[in-house]
Amino acid sequence: MTSEPGATECYVYVTLPGTSTFVTAGRFVLEPDRRGVPVGRFVYGRSYLANPDAVPIDPIDLKLADTTYRTTALKGVFGALRDAGPDYWGRRVIERHAGMPQLGEIDYLLHGPDDRAGALGFGLGPEPPAPERKFNKTLDLEALIALANAVIAGEAVPDRPEAGQVEDLMLIGTSMGGARPKAVVEDSDGLWLAKFNRGDDKWNHARVEHAMLQLAGACGVHTAQSRIENVAGRDVLLVKRFDRESADHGYLRARMISGLTMLRTEDTHQHRDRWSYVLLAEELRRTSVQPRNDAAELFRRMVFNALISNSDDHPRNHAAIARDSDWKLSPAYDLTPSMPVSLERRDLAMACGDMGRYANAQNMVSQCARFHLKTEEAAAIIDAMECQVKARWYEVSRRAGVAEADCETISGAFAYPGFRLPSVNAALA
Repeated sequence: MTSEPGATECYVYVTLPGTSTFVTAGRFVLEPDRRGVPVGRFVYGRSYLANPDAVPIDPIDLKLADTTYRTTALKGVFGALRDAGPDYWGRRVIERHAGMPQLGEIDYLLHGPDDRAGALGFGLGPEPPAPERKFNKTLDLEALIALANAVIAGEAVPDRPEAGQVEDLMLIGTSMGGARPKAVVEDSDGLWLAKFNRGDDKWNHARVEHAMLQLAGACGVHTAQSRIENVAGRDVLLVKRFDRESADHGYLRARMISGLTMLRTEDTHQHRDRWSYVLLAEELRRTSVQPRNDAAELFRRMVFNALISNSDDHPRNHAAIARDSDWKLSPAYDLTPSMPVSLERRDLAMACGDMGRYANAQNMVSQCARFHLKTEEAAAIIDAMECQVKARWYEVSRRAGVAEADCETISGAFAYPGFRLPSVNAALA
């Protein structure tokens, strides 16, 4: 399959619950209006609407209906479609290999890997499945390790697409505009997202993120499964794909929408007024089949991010998934500490209470009712999680293989003093 630069339309495919093959859900058109503003239009196919097993690709903004949906937000790309597109690293890889002078938003969808997040696929023909990609492919874990060892050793590698992809991961990861190298790998247990360290990291991100996922689990947060593998002498974090489930006839795919899509916002600072845990909890009331449980779970994640100084908790790092007809909050992922200088005030990426993004216990309690929690319930959750983080972050980190020097580097991230500053001081900070 090839596409001309600036493709203006594509078909959208989806795998229905309990199946592993694509069916055509609808057609997406992206064209500028008379003012040059990109306008996206999506319509479900009539045969899809007539299918008794059909499910919406977005439970809020793209409900099953015989209508033409229209948007000018997100450069005309509906949120659910954007969520199925490549991330920053994936876009850079596509740009490097696609051989096109200029790429449009639909081109990124068409050239994205088949193992993209969620259950959607894209193509130029009305009949699925989407064509096989020539790069950004799912890699066999053993083959990845063998190829990576050869690349690092300067040995000859097989002339096949995977070799170029591994070279991207191992050698140019530090030169692609700040993107963190990653790939999807497969082993006997299923599919994993492999996240590679960068040469300019101030600590071993792979091992520290693995430790934070384990620490979050110890604090009662539902997290994605993870483990560490050594690839060509480098630690690589493997995070289990929670939107895939292995079956006899292939992989079952869960539909997925990001927090950005649920909040109807964009991942730029100009749209930060909609970045809010409180608003996300409200959206879960409309989206989730278990809104009370998911709102309380979201509250725990918010508290945990504050306790580890995770300032990268933006809406794209939250998601809802649907393995069948029902949607619910996904397991937690991308939990990483940061090292702000301030000891009095540190902010999350998303608003968490009456005082905005301030990572402070009283601030988070201030809006606990929106998470279906009473004040005493919220305070008890915070107290218990703070005790766990203080008592166990070092032990969990060392057990995960984080070096002593790295533990010393990140030690100031945990339960920083401002987390317990009284609100009168917080307002002055």
